[in-house]
Amino acid sequence: MNPINEIAKIAESIPLEALQDIHARITDWLASGGNHDDPYVHQQLRYAKRFVKK
Repeated sequence: MNPINEIAKIAESIPLEALQDIHARITDWLASGGNHDDPYVHQQLRYAKRFVKK
């Protein structure tokens, strides 16, 4: 699955400040020529998952 879609699914569990940071980082990455499935975007997903309570 697309890491951006996965982040969207758990967005409600992520503090707003962190979610805004993730959004800005991914937006900058894509604007600079990166792809949705690049390792950097997966890294942002791993960061986002830290906020999800198991």
